Amino acid sequence: MAERAEIVVIGAALNGLAVALAVAGPQALRPVATAIVDAKDPRRFATNAFDGRASAITASSRRMLEAIGVWDAIAPYAQPITRIIVTDAAPRSQARPALLQFGGDEEVQTPSAYMVENRHLYETLFAVAAASPHISIIADTQIARFTSGPGLARLETDSGATISAALVIAADGRNSPARQMAGIKTYGWDYRQIGIVTAVGHELPHEGCAEEHFRPAGPFAILPLTGNRSSLVWTESTIDAERLLALDDQAFLAEIEQRFGGHRGALELIGPRHGYPLSLHIAERLVAPRLALLGDAAHVVHPIAGLGLNLGLRDAAALAECIAEARKLGLDVGSDAVLVEYERWRRFDTIATAFATDGLNRLFSNDVPGLRQLRDTGLRLVDMARPLKRMFMKEAAGETGRLPRLMRGEAV
Repeated sequence: MAERAEIVVIGAALNGLAVALAVAGPQALRPVATAIVDAKDPRRFATNAFDGRASAITASSRRMLEAIGVWDAIAPYAQPITRIIVTDAAPRSQARPALLQFGGDEEVQTPSAYMVENRHLYETLFAVAAASPHISIIADTQIARFTSGPGLARLETDSGATISAALVIAADGRNSPARQMAGIKTYGWDYRQIGIVTAVGHELPHEGCAEEHFRPAGPFAILPLTGNRSSLVWTESTIDAERLLALDDQAFLAEIEQRFGGHRGALELIGPRHGYPLSLHIAERLVAPRLALLGDAAHVVHPIAGLGLNLGLRDAAALAECIAEARKLGLDVGSDAVLVEYERWRRFDTIATAFATDGLNRLFSNDVPGLRQLRDTGLRLVDMARPLKRMFMKEAAGETGRLPRLMRGEAV
């Protein structure tokens, strides 16, 4: 069996669905025939069960989701972040004065970000993609081989079927088989940390406040969800995280309470726990002949700033704009010119974000007394300098750098 599409997206997770909708969804000005291929059946990912995972959606990413026609369905499940508190917590200390605060005054006119459970993001993106006449979904299909030639990429599946396309977009995760087939190496390092993700209910309301408590082992982030609920993203050394993940629910909740504090009343676990080994890796190239990498296939960064999904969405928006410009001129969407422009656009932002998050993790994930005093002084100075705070809020909202049109709320 042989199939043909103008674009093939490998991977039906959030970034893969987003880029498919950007180029072939209901709001695309020049929709391109697109196939999404996944080794599993994406329909099984769309579930009503809360699994504890949620993502921060920056203001610019929200505008992209509006532009591709999905935000209205997501909005009822989105919790605006209207205030942010940053502390530098000493070991075994319950006193955590806020060294840096955003919001509650003129610094935040509109939310810089929204917290949304991943299930709601996925259900909406998948439903809209599945309904698009320009998108086909090929489930339970593993790509076994990728080759490219003049004007065409050819994918061979594990069943022996072939799919040909002008452009292949690899959105197949940090261990991307497509990237490996193209011979693209990655560089980076292991942090010897694990990110623990779970969710809690609490007695008192959060009022849209997000908290980032920097602890010697790594940040402990409390991120507001709708209702009296919060998502926790909590970094520990690998050894300590494995111990924590093995605890029973009562002991695990006691560890959370010790780090969370009592300012929101009684806590209860409301979601399962997940542990993700943390690393930094960046693909040495974002493109190869007839192939573009995006999302975790192109870069994995420390979650200290909650930018992982937003980086992938920015990749998708930039690539969609490059494709749209080629289509407008009647050019080949998988040509070297399109791929070179995409890589040039996304390379600097990717590297800058990776090393900024790496630097923050190294700066705060320790308990060197002199360094602690220096960074606390720096946070207090930033807190007193409104222009600096506005700059940081623009960064947190994803408003800096060369914004793709989708992230300005414009269709492509």
